[in-house]
Amino acid sequence: MNLPNALAYSHTLLGECVGPGDTVVDATVGNGHDTLFLANQVGPTGHVIGFDVQDAALSATQTQLTLTGLGAQVDLHATGHEHVGDYLDDPTQIAGAVFNLGYLPGGDKSVVTQATTTLTAVKALLQHLRRGGRIILVVYSGHPGGMDERHAVVDFCQNLPQKTYQVLQYGFINQIHHPPFLLAIERR
Repeated sequence: MNLPNALAYSHTLLGECVGPGDTVVDATVGNGHDTLFLANQVGPTGHVIGFDVQDAALSATQTQLTLTGLGAQVDLHATGHEHVGDYLDDPTQIAGAVFNLGYLPGGDKSVVTQATTTLTAVKALLQHLRRGGRIILVVYSGHPGGMDERHAVVDFCQNLPQKTYQVLQYGFINQIHHPPFLLAIERR
């Protein structure tokens, strides 16, 4: 058995804290893989709130949800994840959230996540993260602007108060180019 890559490990970490009836966020819907995973985890009584700025991503994901019968528990929003706070009322607690930073694989490589919007979203989600809940960021940095976002996100996570949060960094360090790595923020 091989060590899981950052993307595979993100599902392991979310699977440990997300279950039936939970509310979760897919901050970057992309091709829908995380959305489908989360929809399966929360089941028909749960709720997945998904965000993407690209219509192609939302359309492809909606098709997958329809084909799998998981659409009832998912709401997709054609807006940036920095607006996540507008979709969570005060008492709502989330069990988990996931971000895949960078650009949509197979999509427009000029449309990329940005440090300012990503951190706005993470800060909003932290206000709703329940104890034992996790926010997962899979960080891809090998594109223009990617290193800036990487440094901003890592710096933010390193400065979260240890009494309230545990932050894990996971990734391969002997691979060429800019292998993705994972940041997991868990509320204590």
